[in-house]
Amino acid sequence: MSEPVAPPQVNPTSPTRRRVLVTGTAALATASLWSATTAGPTPSAYAAETDTGAGGVAGSGPLTPERVLHILEDGNRRWVAGRLQHPHQSVARRQQVAAGQHPLATVFSCIDSRVPPEIVFDRGVGDLFVVRTAAQTNDGLVQGAVEYGVQEALTPLLVVMGHQRCGAVVFTVETLNAGREAPAHLKDVVDALRPAYEAAKGLPGDQVDNTVRTQIRLTVRQLQHDALLEPFERVGRARVIGAYYSLDTGTVDFCL
Repeated sequence: MSEPVAPPQVNPTSPTRRRVLVTGTAALATASLWSATTAGPTPSAYAAETDTGAGGVAGSGPLTPERVLHILEDGNRRWVAGRLQHPHQSVARRQQVAAGQHPLATVFSCIDSRVPPEIVFDRGVGDLFVVRTAAQTNDGLVQGAVEYGVQEALTPLLVVMGHQRCGAVVFTVETLNAGREAPAHLKDVVDALRPAYEAAKGLPGDQVDNTVRTQIRLTVRQLQHDALLEPFERVGRARVIGAYYSLDTGTVDFCL
């Protein structure tokens, strides 16, 4: 899908995940979730998909982050309207991508069974790299998977997608509000969500929803400052954005 891209020059002083999450969380909590992301220069051209079947990406233009975003938006509109086209879900497609993959986007989302990215965006086999954890919580292994999608597979767009009434966030909020200790490795989930909880707990409105949206913001910001991903964003080769999925309507609201 793309010409080879030389590895970016890594800045050894780039912020670590802990520094990014700790620094400025209060300011992030009070900011609008859908704040503007500065657009970079026009990226170099990528080979476009040639599948022009139902839901396929027609045309020969470059697969820029903006174009991929429009593809996902179109797919989500079909999902909301109940007009799914189920692109790239055939035996022919399976055979086509068996020897290699060229995904459109990397989606980092929650494990919730009601939020399957391929269905939410009406895509198919070989279209998306999907990384899923409870409330899109991050660690070194997850970070490596996300970096792989952007650096090695050259996906132009990285979407961090949280969702309405997230169970992991509900559990974390209830646990921390009560001052309880979470059992087993659920403690790791609570600890990972604690920065979002602390930043959002003083905000007016629904505490769970505020924490979900804050977690999206914090994760987006952390990935924007990732040592491997930041250079790609700087030149417009890739883009990291947030998204909020409504369980009630099926709508994905993108953070632009």
